[in-house]
Amino acid sequence: MADDTVSLREAAERAGVSPATLKRWAASGVIPKEGSSDGWTPAAVAHARIAGRLRERGHSLDQIREATAEGRLAYGYVEDLFPGSQPRRPLSEAARETGLEERLIERLWMGIGLPADELERLTEEDLQALRYIASVLAAGFPLVAFLQLTRVYGQALAQIADAETRLFHIYVHEPLMRQGVPGLQMAEEMENLARDLLPLASPIMDYVHQRFLQHFVEQDMVGHMEMELDSDSDLGRLKVVIAFADLAGYTRYTEEEGEEQALSYVERFIDAVAETLPEDARIVKTIGDEVMIIGYDVQALTDWGVGFQTLWVDRPAARIGIHSGAALYRDGDYFGRDVNLASRVVARARGGEVVVTDAVTEAVEKGDHLEFEDIGEVKLKGFDEPRRLRRAFQRE
Repeated sequence: MADDTVSLREAAERAGVSPATLKRWAASGVIPKEGSSDGWTPAAVAHARIAGRLRERGHSLDQIREATAEGRLAYGYVEDLFPGSQPRRPLSEAARETGLEERLIERLWMGIGLPADELERLTEEDLQALRYIASVLAAGFPLVAFLQLTRVYGQALAQIADAETRLFHIYVHEPLMRQGVPGLQMAEEMENLARDLLPLASPIMDYVHQRFLQHFVEQDMVGHMEMELDSDSDLGRLKVVIAFADLAGYTRYTEEEGEEQALSYVERFIDAVAETLPEDARIVKTIGDEVMIIGYDVQALTDWGVGFQTLWVDRPAARIGIHSGAALYRDGDYFGRDVNLASRVVARARGGEVVVTDAVTEAVEKGDHLEFEDIGEVKLKGFDEPRRLRRAFQRE
């Protein structure tokens, strides 16, 4: 028996089925098996484990056999790169060991977005993370801030993990399936690539995190130098410049050109926005073809908007709305009346236009490169009082 193979009995134990069931699945093609005399390879055991889960979820043997033949279950082997079965600890024991209240652990766990049913089956890795959390709180970091921070960690890292999985599937797994690579060979090729890539993921993310942390610390210092602190204002309310940018007529473009072409166009648009923003501004989020931008320099963001429209000559055309005001920062996002106002302003712009509020024009120096055209008092959806809007454009 090869060094990396196991016996039938051990393979069955790892897969959670009886040896007889495992032999029957291998014989009928439910799982791939390359010679029982040579032992069961890790890839074959992984396939068996996935097949057992699918049976528990109600999938028939014929469905599993078809998926095995097409290579759709090859991802099972990659699971072996992560921590396997280990002793599990209940929530009460974790609370006693870390000194954190059970209710607080629950809030942190749910805030991160982890499955609630795992709270009574905590691993040693889970406990170590809770020890780190207890140390952070014991050092004096405010609980309200830490709860927000862990929610942001959960949202951001869930998106990263989802992207890693989906991109690996699209660019590695699917091409192997199309080539007709046998199931076990496919699983082994994917495992080898994943084994090489996984150790690099954390250092790369740590590097990116450190670079961005340095950047935002510097930006925050500059912001505090230029911002007047109002002792009566809500905690977390910041003076910012808010811009929304989207594509005029995007829905019609999608219908005419198809979803894939439209998505490719949106990606180019978002990349163009990100690559041209002033140093103190950043994309907070994207929703479809709409981009939300936060900055601190009214002049710089207005100049950017006008300049972007001269550079973006594709169709559908871009439209941009800019407003300056106060926003409430929570969980990595910005909320409040002024954010809502900015989102309404962009809706009043036409393709190729930059529309700004009076708060922007009052803070911006027109100089010899900017011009403003008065639109007038405009009633915006959701606001009782009309707002004076102007089009900003480059002086010829």
